[in-house]
Amino acid sequence: MQSQLAVMSIRHPIIAVTGSSGAGTSTARVAFEHIFHRLRMKAAFVDGDAFHAYERGEMARAVERATIRGENFSHFGPGANRFDRLETLFAEYAASGGGQSRRYLHDEIEAAEFDREPGTFTDWAPVPEDSDVLFYEGLHGGVVTDQHDVARHVDFMVGMVPTINLEWIQKIRRDTDQRGYAPEDVAKVILRRMPDYVRYITPQFSRTDINFQRVPLVDTSNPFIARDIPNDDESMVVIRFRDPKRWAVDFPYLLTMIQDSFMSRPNTLVVPGTKMRMAAEIIIGPIVEHLLERRRAATADHLGQRGDP
Repeated sequence: MQSQLAVMSIRHPIIAVTGSSGAGTSTARVAFEHIFHRLRMKAAFVDGDAFHAYERGEMARAVERATIRGENFSHFGPGANRFDRLETLFAEYAASGGGQSRRYLHDEIEAAEFDREPGTFTDWAPVPEDSDVLFYEGLHGGVVTDQHDVARHVDFMVGMVPTINLEWIQKIRRDTDQRGYAPEDVAKVILRRMPDYVRYITPQFSRTDINFQRVPLVDTSNPFIARDIPNDDESMVVIRFRDPKRWAVDFPYLLTMIQDSFMSRPNTLVVPGTKMRMAAEIIIGPIVEHLLERRRAATADHLGQRGDP
């Protein structure tokens, strides 16, 4: 049975990019989109927000109830997410290339397309047919709980994570500048979410195949008073490969192709912050091509066994 499942997964590979808001997942998505375009791959894109358990208004009320009860409750934890639906999608896609997802409508522009209110969901619907790969971007692409193991279905997993103070600065600036929150209120949210972050988010980055971690080169020692988010020019990106041999990573080639890069450990490449997307495309491109070649070979074998022309 295990070998049969492995063949199915090869025919229907799953790629997951996992990381919190502001971690660089959007940059990674653009890199993957370029790679898919070059390889003429059809991807079924899945947004992690689609698997939240509550719409925006419901979530606010759920947080309020949990606060009154003295409980930790956040978008990071299982109580606010449909890990069951996410694991079912991954399992079904690996087996047949099918499954169901939906969209979370973040703003008025997205909501207008479906004649709905912002902060709500579309209906569950089948993912696009005849895709070459399922691409997930969100918080929980490699999550594991006592009840669910999403990570085991993923063929290639990428982690996008800034240093913790940088992540806090990004959240504080976004919530105060764009959402009108007071800094002390943002601090309360960070503290409320921390137990779930430590339990469910952080462990994923030990399961990823590759991590991209942006490290600022300016002082971020007190994120609550930082005026600006460090930009790419003020950052380096630490790229850690869990098992370089698995993907035949050619470090001499990468060092040649990415100017000002260097190795800090045998499995760790460091590049300038301005080169993160380029580095992602150079590193990830051959891996995605390998997954595509495996898929095509496995599909051809499957059709041959069935006797299809």
